Amino acid sequence: MRNIDSLREHFSQNSQLPIRLVSPGFGHLPQADVEKYGITQRLPYYFFLFILDGQSRRSADLEKFDISKHELLFFLPHQVQQFPVAAHGKDYYKLGFYEECLSRLPRQYRFLLNPLNQQKISFAPDAAIRLQAIFEILQNLLRTIDTDPELILAHLNSLLTEINIAYFTNDKKPADDRLAKFIAFKMFVEDNLINHPSIREIAEELMVSTDSLYQIVKQYSGLSPKEFITNRLILEARRRMYHGELSSVKELAFELGFNDPDYFSRLFKKVTGKTVAGFFQDLS
Repeated sequence: MRNIDSLREHFSQNSQLPIRLVSPGFGHLPQADVEKYGITQRLPYYFFLFILDGQSRRSADLEKFDISKHELLFFLPHQVQQFPVAAHGKDYYKLGFYEECLSRLPRQYRFLLNPLNQQKISFAPDAAIRLQAIFEILQNLLRTIDTDPELILAHLNSLLTEINIAYFTNDKKPADDRLAKFIAFKMFVEDNLINHPSIREIAEELMVSTDSLYQIVKQYSGLSPKEFITNRLILEARRRMYHGELSSVKELAFELGFNDPDYFSRLFKKVTGKTVAGFFQDLS
């Protein structure tokens, strides 16, 4: 597997925006390029797969997802994605874009923090029709490389708004301050992951009690705050090993903020059921 920033450097379909859209008859890379970049990548960009008809299977961070008609799977930057050997469904859209595109949009989209820990989204028929229409417009805009980027961004905003609404539709609890606190918790963990913040430090930062923080994180993730942080650290370890970025247990432990490689090894085995060495061996 190679760490290749292919979308930005080589394959953007707009001269001013790092964005690419693919459908059955549009935007595919030459087979030689696909083989050059390999089937597994640690993504540097946001990626969406929307199935209009048929089904597909994808892997994100070693977890497999089956997606079918009117379902969308999204991937976030830094996730490890394994491209399928088999073809996609009969009809689909794939979209990739960099953070730079998001930074030029007028709002934030909470689903991109994945607070409900669900990367697959199902759409009602009317919402699926709207989503398909937006993808079609984006495809037409991206047929010409010098299309005004503001036109592309306007429709990208509409697309992400539709996805954001669908993401939270199945959450029966109101999107109140508790969800906002959980999103803030996830953001704080991401920003301070290798510093290993204590639960008390996080609670103070979010201006909630430790008991309230526990209840909020448990509600939206099914885990305690400590379990959530531990799982996130081990996920990052697995990503780095899978991507071949680090070659020893000691190096990996220090990179993730562990002063004691032996403790890290025990924690890794507790979460994954495998030793670090065993995981390295499985990847070789």
